[in-house]
Amino acid sequence: MKHWITLALTLAFAPIHSQTLVVLGTLQDGGSPHMNCEKSCCASPKPNDYVACLGIYDSTLAVLFDATPDIVPQLGELLERSGSEKYSVFLTHAHMGHYTGLAHFGREAANTNKVPVYAMPRMIDFLAKNGPWNQLLKLQNITLNGLEEGVPRTLQNGLIVEPFLVPHRDEFSETVGYYIKRKGGKVALYIPDIDKWEEWEENIIAVIPRVDYAFIDGTFFADGEVPRPMSEVPHPFISESAKLFSYLPREEREKIYFIHLNHSNPARNAEFEGRKALEAQGMHFADFGQEFQL
Repeated sequence: MKHWITLALTLAFAPIHSQTLVVLGTLQDGGSPHMNCEKSCCASPKPNDYVACLGIYDSTLAVLFDATPDIVPQLGELLERSGSEKYSVFLTHAHMGHYTGLAHFGREAANTNKVPVYAMPRMIDFLAKNGPWNQLLKLQNITLNGLEEGVPRTLQNGLIVEPFLVPHRDEFSETVGYYIKRKGGKVALYIPDIDKWEEWEENIIAVIPRVDYAFIDGTFFADGEVPRPMSEVPHPFISESAKLFSYLPREEREKIYFIHLNHSNPARNAEFEGRKALEAQGMHFADFGQEFQL
């Protein structure tokens, strides 16, 4: 009996680590320079200009949100900041910019040992039934850990991650965003990909007041930005989002960080007048290396 009392007290008073969130990438899946783009937006590559990704770290654990094609420098940056050798990965969906970095865990590259990868049921099924991803499982380079919508997952360092479904082009998997938090700490919202806001069962205007930081889909600034029917790749235009957010008090707008910007998005340029206008209203554009305390 004394053993169980001691164990309960130990768990109840276990230290909760303070986590830091860091922006590790801000671009849409294709990155920049973008294939077949000969325009000025891709003419001069910027340093650390990586595909959209967040990291959370403390001295005991590093956590990546999405495994992008730029995972090598991104994970290296995260582990250097953490000082820990332990890391996990949370996936949002099966589009190329969000999971293909897992290939670097295979025996052709890092040949990792049982890296915990967290994902929703369709995403797990996709990885388990298709090569080369199922070879990562066979060789135990990764382990898959199932998530459920609306069910928080608490990691060993006290970080709490809660997935929620969002509407998107779900050809191979469902798509989720995440609430990222710790007990008694701040809450970050991460939605790198979503169709139009009105397609979501939640009201983004009601969600933002419930969080401290909101990293949201800023893929395109406005209609007509790319030479293809933009209905094929539906996202909330930043111009549309800004109109919605104009109804929020300034202190709520200041929580917003646009992320997942397409290579063509003029807001990638800090001198773009449309970007300056939104920043004057309190909104932000995520930048590599930015840190936020949870």
